[in-house]
Amino acid sequence: MPKKATRKNTMIKVMRRGAILNIGLDRPAKHNAVNDALLAELEAVFDNLPNAAKSILLHSTSKNFSAGLDLSTHLDRSPIEVFDHSRRWHSLVEKMRHCGLPVIAAMSGAVIGGGLELAMAAHVRVADETTFYRMPEGRHGIFTGGGASVRVAKVIGADRLTEIMLTGRTLSASEGHHWGLSHYLADSALAKATELAKSVIENAPISNRMIIDGLDHISEMGSQDGLFTESLAVALTQTNRDATTRMRKFLDDKKKPRRRSKTK
Repeated sequence: MPKKATRKNTMIKVMRRGAILNIGLDRPAKHNAVNDALLAELEAVFDNLPNAAKSILLHSTSKNFSAGLDLSTHLDRSPIEVFDHSRRWHSLVEKMRHCGLPVIAAMSGAVIGGGLELAMAAHVRVADETTFYRMPEGRHGIFTGGGASVRVAKVIGADRLTEIMLTGRTLSASEGHHWGLSHYLADSALAKATELAKSVIENAPISNRMIIDGLDHISEMGSQDGLFTESLAVALTQTNRDATTRMRKFLDDKKKPRRRSKTK
C-alpha cells in the first residue's frame, strides 16, 4: 500500500509506491519555481531515502515541471548569499546524481532555467508534447547558478547553450528531444516515466549503482584512469552473486529447445 505523503513538506509531496519513491514538486501557484525552501525539502528527502526504495520518480503535481528560479527571493541578496545558494544547489544535484538509485524525471509544461537544471540531475528524462524549454537568464540580467553551465552544456554543447541563453528563445518538446534534453518523448510523461522506473528496478542493484556512479565519474577522467575504473566496476559487478545467478539463468535459458512455429 502507498505511504501517505509526508506532512512536514510544504513544497513537495513524497510517496512510496512499492519500490518506487515518488517525489512531486508541489508549488503550483508559483509553477514550481525553485527557492531555498524547495531545495531544502528535496535535500532532506535525498539525505533520508527509505531502504525499500529502488528507483525514484521526479515529477510535478501540476501542469508545469518548474518555471525556474524564484526571482522574488533574489532581489536583495549579497554576492556571498547568491554564491552560497548556487553551491547548495550544486550539492543537491550531486546528491541526486549519486544517491545510489536511478532517478527518472517526468517533464511537462514549463522546464525553464533552474527547472531544466533540476531535471538534468535525473538519470533518465521523459517529456510529453506540452513540454517546452527556456534559459532566460540573460533576459533577467543574471547567469545560470544551478549547474547548467556544466550539466546542460555536456548534453547539448556549450555552443547551443550559449545561443539559447543569449536569445532566451523557447525550445519545443520535439526540439529539446532532438538535442537530448529528453531521452523519451511520450503521450504521457508520467506514465512512461513510471514504466521506466519499474523497469530499472529489475536490473541488478549493484549494476545500477555502477552505472549511476561509475559512468559519471569516468566521464570526468582521463582515458587511462577511466579504463582502470571501468575494470574495477566490472570486477565488482561480475563477481557478485546476483550477477552469477543472472548469467547462469540466461545461459540455461539459451540451452532450452525453442518451439518451432508451424507452417502451412
